[in-house]
Amino acid sequence: MEEITLASVRDTPLSVDEVLAAVSDPRAGGTAVFVGTVRDHDHGRDVARLAYTAHPTVEEQLRAVMEKVLDDTSVPGRPVVRMAAAHRVGRLEIGDIAVVVAAAAEHRQEAFEACRRLIDDLKAQVPIWKQQDFGDGGSEWVGSP
Repeated sequence: MEEITLASVRDTPLSVDEVLAAVSDPRAGGTAVFVGTVRDHDHGRDVARLAYTAHPTVEEQLRAVMEKVLDDTSVPGRPVVRMAAAHRVGRLEIGDIAVVVAAAAEHRQEAFEACRRLIDDLKAQVPIWKQQDFGDGGSEWVGSP
């Protein structure tokens, strides 16, 4: 049975260990994890900090995206058995973890594919927006789906 074990958007620090534990399963021979952190630059500009905001239905929409990825990447006899995602909102500093996603599957190929698809679809479809504050005093909003 395939399942989504964690679909969380919160204003507290994220734990890679929590997401990894959420996808742990004895049926899984491969687990892929992606960790997104706040970097100190974007498009040639120094980033000082950023803040994420989200639509009130964000967790429902995250779960819907995850269900679609789970359905699309599980193949007969080689299922993705567990999937988890956590995204942070609020003010983050350089180096803070902004997002962690993981997929566990019977085989590594499906784990890699599901993990990559999950982070790509999350960024493209889940209503989370980022405001970047730059070192020069400027600011911009990014990532509106």
